[in-house]
Amino acid sequence: MQPIAWQISLVLMALVAFGFAFVAINSGRRQEDYSPLQKSAYRLRSRLFWGLVLVFGPAMIYTLFELPYDAARANTGAGPVQVVDATGYQWRWELSQDQFAVGQPVEFRVTSADVNHGFGIYDANLHLVAQTQAMPGYTNTLRHTFSEEGTYKILCMEYCGLAHHNMLTEIRVGAQ
Repeated sequence: MQPIAWQISLVLMALVAFGFAFVAINSGRRQEDYSPLQKSAYRLRSRLFWGLVLVFGPAMIYTLFELPYDAARANTGAGPVQVVDATGYQWRWELSQDQFAVGQPVEFRVTSADVNHGFGIYDANLHLVAQTQAMPGYTNTLRHTFSEEGTYKILCMEYCGLAHHNMLTEIRVGAQ
């Protein structure tokens, strides 16, 4: 599903770019009808537009390389992918495995048995390292390769009821 969303995004961005190019090319035809003040304003707008295209166009393309949709990129660690089933319940997480090796890719298959939950993995300093949504009837895939040993916490990131603040579990990452 995510690769399809990425491809659709690329097609839509190309359509928007072609629309801007079409308008920019055809907008110069009536320039002779403008007063000198309007012509200078038009030139300023044109320069501003192309300046923005030159600044934000490459930035937009560069950020596409960082999208997390490429499964092959996520498998950059040593060894096979460890697959973990993660299910959110009010007010606990149930994991099929809670110990992982450093540098070995992990694929979390995250779902919910009841309501929406946010599946957030935090390091020892409580910095968010990866996250996805846990939804009933749907499985989200989260791929992550842990680069440091330690104990990581999995916390719910979406209010799910009275005991939401107690919805956490720990995983251990070590050398194996």
